[in-house]
Amino acid sequence: MAETTRSGGCLCGAVRYHLRGEPLTAGLCHCADCRKVTGSAFLHYADWHLYQFSTTGEVRSYAGRSFCPQCGSHLFNKGDEKVEIHLGTLDDAPSDIRPLVEGWAKRRERWLPILAGTPMFPADP
Repeated sequence: MAETTRSGGCLCGAVRYHLRGEPLTAGLCHCADCRKVTGSAFLHYADWHLYQFSTTGEVRSYAGRSFCPQCGSHLFNKGDEKVEIHLGTLDDAPSDIRPLVEGWAKRRERWLPILAGTPMFPADP
């Protein structure tokens, strides 16, 4: 069976990334930082090992969050062993990546429907 590959990038196309294989986990984060970064009620994210990730183009970072310096698109958070991809930046939408957890549920908007079977944690899971 062929390995799953996904691609994404910024709004202007200056930064591109590619992912091989399936994510380690996926979720929604409702924390204040993620809300500010996305300008939305939550961040839909998934984590991959660094060896599953490659990128082209110049990125800048603020507090570990990488973005395109040309258009300002927030793309990923790169750590020592894994990368957290902002799934709204994938080329194919909707993606088939369903949230497995919700973090910072104490900040979750009350009008959002509950995702059946998805555990919610008051803060970080």
